[in-house]
Amino acid sequence: MSWQQQRGWQRQGAWQGQATWQQGRAQNWANEHREWGQRGGYGGYYIPQDRFTLSFGSQHYFRIRQRPVMYMGYPRFQYGGFSFMMLDRYPEYWAENWYDDDDVYIDYDDGYYLYNRRYPRVRLAITVVL
Repeated sequence: MSWQQQRGWQRQGAWQGQATWQQGRAQNWANEHREWGQRGGYGGYYIPQDRFTLSFGSQHYFRIRQRPVMYMGYPRFQYGGFSFMMLDRYPEYWAENWYDDDDVYIDYDDGYYLYNRRYPRVRLAITVVL
């Protein structure tokens, strides 16, 4: 919890929070994106493995269905009984309403990432928010 309160995800070049959703779009995602290793590691809440297996991973696609709300300057959405905060800006080439039209899933690889089925090589760093 202290990692979230201290905004531990902002280490080493993370984008600063914004006031509006429109400011959450990257101008050059390839240059702006940071992996969890580049951020100093994931230090947030972990989803229990039994719950993760039931609702998360590449076999569990979903649609967010509504524009994420801004929380602490970052977009936040809910899925599978958890709230998630997007710590990467979404790529400039994604549709404006990707959250409504695109299938996404959440997986874990040294931290949690949001994947978009249309762009399988892109992963956005996210954290579980309590």
